[in-house]
Amino acid sequence: MKRYEALAEDLARSIQSGAFRPGERLPSVRQTTTARRISPSTVFQAYYLLEARGLIESRARSGYYVAARPSRLPPEPETSSRPDGDSRPVDVSELVFDVLQSAMHRDLVPFGSAFPSPLLFPLPKLGRAIAAAAQDLDPWSTVDDLTPGQAELRRQIGLRYLIDGIDVPADEIIVTNGALEGLNLGIAAVTRPGDAVLVESPCFYAVLQSLERNGLRAIEVPTHPRDGVDLDALEQAIARHSPRACWLMPTFHNPLGATMPDDAKRDLVALLARHGIPLIEDDVYAELHYGARRPLPAKAFDRDGGVIHCSSFSKCLAPGYRIGWVAAGRFRDTIARNKLTTTLNTNVPAQRAIGRYLQGGGYDRHLRRLRATLAEQQAKYIEAIATHFPEGTKVTRATGGYFAWIELPEGRDALALHRRALEAGISIAPGPIFSASRSFRNRLRINYGHPFDARTEQGLRTLGALA
Repeated sequence: MKRYEALAEDLARSIQSGAFRPGERLPSVRQTTTARRISPSTVFQAYYLLEARGLIESRARSGYYVAARPSRLPPEPETSSRPDGDSRPVDVSELVFDVLQSAMHRDLVPFGSAFPSPLLFPLPKLGRAIAAAAQDLDPWSTVDDLTPGQAELRRQIGLRYLIDGIDVPADEIIVTNGALEGLNLGIAAVTRPGDAVLVESPCFYAVLQSLERNGLRAIEVPTHPRDGVDLDALEQAIARHSPRACWLMPTFHNPLGATMPDDAKRDLVALLARHGIPLIEDDVYAELHYGARRPLPAKAFDRDGGVIHCSSFSKCLAPGYRIGWVAAGRFRDTIARNKLTTTLNTNVPAQRAIGRYLQGGGYDRHLRRLRATLAEQQAKYIEAIATHFPEGTKVTRATGGYFAWIELPEGRDALALHRRALEAGISIAPGPIFSASRSFRNRLRINYGHPFDARTEQGLRTLGALA
């Protein structure tokens, strides 16, 4: 157990025993730091964890208090998925499009959305930055660094890696039209039609759509809702199928919210390196951690350039700007050539605007506010699910991102629930769209990246009744 987890468990016992009463203020971060001889970041991590469990609540400029009515929260799913282990062609696009197109309306309660509320981002500041970038744009900047991207932005991205002690040269970074382009460029660089690719079970539906479009086969690997992909099962799949690539989301997985421990990420990279299998790492949610520091990516343990690390600013800073990147490792030249022959370049004013914003130093302040907001919303959503959903419902509690994976009691059908919810003005993401075998019939993904208000609370009450 990590220090913050031990502190959280200690405080939870005190709350449950009545030593801390409902509504009572907890010791301040400074007091706890001094008394326990631990760092402030450890205390904040423990408080975030207790808040996510619904045991405490934060009050602006006042501190942390025991929740007035500590609720009995639903249990978390505790077992890994059990895919059949076969290598199969992918045919999910029609189902995914049907689900997503029906949910793309502003008047729906957006539980099925893949994006957090746009109101959480500093869009006015970014707008001023992009206006300035366009106004004083050097005409030659439209051709300088044409394919890899604007030099200052790549330098700023490289500095974000250095914060975590990861040395990624700016020359290895290629700016892309969102992370999805980087992921697609990565898979195209290391596979050919007919090849098999290891993926999580469940996995993000865009992964399956990409495999389908490229004529690739999916091998779904058992995945734990808290700790991520099962490495023993992964090794067995490698021996059985000789896959050409592995496409995973080891940090704040979509849809589960799972995060692989650092040791598991290290073992993952070593395992794939032994077999010569490239790893395409989707890491778009890493900045949205609730703890003191961003979890290390698998890229941190890459020693031979076999990890193609992809991320973007779409989920944490600038939705709609479509600025992402890929740290391409030893596949840099292949990926650069593929981009040159497809999209050629990425929006130059948007690149310059984000580069300027990062230079200005406001990014980390924005991220701290965003993380605190998401952690608070998670706690409120899960408490509402506990109140309104049927007995036996289980819900994941991620330590970052903005997704909750809900396991309904056996016999419920998430696709039928999706259709009935739409009739009630609510969108959800049903479990079968996250699986090449269309599994997870009684699961769904909920987005808690939108404010918890009367509308969303009523939406959860209605959804629970339908379930």
